[in-house]
Amino acid sequence: MAKTAKDSKAALKAEHHMLVLEIAEHNRRYHQEDAPTISDAEYDALFRRLREIEEQHPDLATLDSPTRQVGAAPVEGFGVVRHAVPMLSLDNAFSDEEVEQFLARVRRKLSGETNLPDDAPVAFMAEPKIDGLSCSLRYEDGQLVLAATRGDGQEGENVTANVRTIADVPHKLKGRNVPAVLEVRGEVYMSRPAFIALNEQQAATGKQSYANPRNAAAGSLRQLDATITAQRNLGFFGYAWGELSAPLGDTIHAARERLKSFGFTLNHPARICTSAAELIAYWREIGVQRATLPFDIDGVVYKLDRLDWQEIMGWVSRSPRWAIAHKFPAEQAETVLENIDIQVGRTGKLTPVAKLKPVTVGGVTVSNATLHNEDEIARKGVRIGDTLVVQRAGDVIPQVVRVVDDKPRGHQAFEFPKQCPICLSPAVREEGEVDWRCSGGLACPAQAKERLRHFVSRTAFDIEGLGEKQIDLFFELGWVHSPADIFDLRTRADELREREGFGDTSVRNLLKAVESRRNISLERFIYALGIRHVGEATARLIAEHYRSVEAWVDAMHRVARGDEAAAADLDSIESVGDAVVQAMAAFFSADTNVGVLIALLRQVTVQAAAPRVVPDSSPVVGKTVVFTGSLATMSRGDAEKQARELGAKVAGSVSKKTDYVIAGADAGSKLQKATDLGVAVLTEDEWLAMIRPG
Repeated sequence: MAKTAKDSKAALKAEHHMLVLEIAEHNRRYHQEDAPTISDAEYDALFRRLREIEEQHPDLATLDSPTRQVGAAPVEGFGVVRHAVPMLSLDNAFSDEEVEQFLARVRRKLSGETNLPDDAPVAFMAEPKIDGLSCSLRYEDGQLVLAATRGDGQEGENVTANVRTIADVPHKLKGRNVPAVLEVRGEVYMSRPAFIALNEQQAATGKQSYANPRNAAAGSLRQLDATITAQRNLGFFGYAWGELSAPLGDTIHAARERLKSFGFTLNHPARICTSAAELIAYWREIGVQRATLPFDIDGVVYKLDRLDWQEIMGWVSRSPRWAIAHKFPAEQAETVLENIDIQVGRTGKLTPVAKLKPVTVGGVTVSNATLHNEDEIARKGVRIGDTLVVQRAGDVIPQVVRVVDDKPRGHQAFEFPKQCPICLSPAVREEGEVDWRCSGGLACPAQAKERLRHFVSRTAFDIEGLGEKQIDLFFELGWVHSPADIFDLRTRADELREREGFGDTSVRNLLKAVESRRNISLERFIYALGIRHVGEATARLIAEHYRSVEAWVDAMHRVARGDEAAAADLDSIESVGDAVVQAMAAFFSADTNVGVLIALLRQVTVQAAAPRVVPDSSPVVGKTVVFTGSLATMSRGDAEKQARELGAKVAGSVSKKTDYVIAGADAGSKLQKATDLGVAVLTEDEWLAMIRPG
């Protein structure tokens, strides 16, 4: 039977929801934990697909969509810094054609706004794109007073003490005419020699090595002990700016020279280019030099040189219209597939991993690569014994590109296992899914261990001193097999002190950290359980909806029993769809999971979610509002947050139920739709006058 338009839209909605959850999780792993699990290329493909869906169906664009956000929220452990000027991301180009299209858009906009002649040159500053950690340094009267990571673009982490240990960062600026307030932005990075030395040191002390210099730099900058950061030989390129009390120049070129005179190191080699051909030629030259540079780069950046023209071009929600990053293709090499192992993840996913004859790719020895799933193995025709092309796309997780056909082939096709290699429970593949999963649930040791690692992670219960190594040890000893067991570790204190690596101080600190987490917020509690499809954002929304753990547990039991009203109530929560409803039902239908939950609730106190406080006098309580275009006095995110705090419902698309559309500069289709539907349209000033009477 042919699919109806309704079926197609439902499938797109489900795909959109899954993409939002998946990308948000990858953002958290990359920006908060410095431990990405997919390559830049794979991430870019997911992001492009999400943007494609939202462009074709604007009504599916949710407020928490990654297309409207930058990075991830700051982690706990550092103070939070609010950026005076948002730190945005960049759009990417992957081909010469996309670079040419970018230049055409810029020329078209400038021609309309400035009457730019067709043959007039338009200058761009082309710079290497450093693969590090974005950082902002605030100087007042020439003195360094604050340093912050990008975070989610609006708020970052206060890393001032750590940044002061970086030799490239001046504590006091050189020269005269330094602006009273100068916020210098750039990239913290680790050179390749420093990276190699650090990993040698990690190996010598039995610690885990870093995957690449970017992860090493991020992990080093986020040390709570600044003396550790000081030992890591980090560098800093300062080439951009945020808040200024006085301009640095009329062009990027002039501003860069000013920053250099103040004592900052610039990201070289950089060049002024005036055509697509010159930009692409620069990209190719830098690509050739890439292997010989002492630091990692993953592309180049093109920025409109004139600052007044940048203002004309403006910004979209998460990136400037006057700049773009031209990414490099992944580095590749050939090697032999010696075996295929199956790894079992937290949610039971069976992931095939290629065991390779070690080969050097981009300066790093690779012996494992992901094969993703059964369909991917079949599509590429991979057999044990084949010669494969492997790549480190974005220098993160190695992946198999293709089989080399003109080399000797393996004799037998790989048969994907139909049972879990760890617990021998049947493997299941649900309709419409590409992954096989272990059906053993928490009875599977592999899933139980992975869920324990998730449970104690930074964004879940955040138990300091209880990391992957400790979880593995306690699990193998039989001390900790479920989350509740963690809170009984105090009964093992004497046994723990007798084990190598655990002294009185470390045991005391660990048990203190465990005890400090006996009180936990509902949103963290829900997220920590590791329920499939339930990320941090979804857990927060669920917590705000049910308010107490008792109400949530009762409702989820009813969902598991097939109560349609309970399921509809869960589905009504913003960003919750069928996938989450089904995951909740599956979780609460399993006796093992319910037993784990009951045991945990005996050990901890779950704090009720605070109700949203809405001012009695708010003129927009219950009103549905939509923001469109660029606002002058605040970011779109700030405006939406303010509206929600005043009791308004913020929607991502315009409908007959919309009460107000607040239109800023460059408002597009939403403004037109509001006009067509007769929805009240307010300017930014009119909106502010409404919510701030008098």
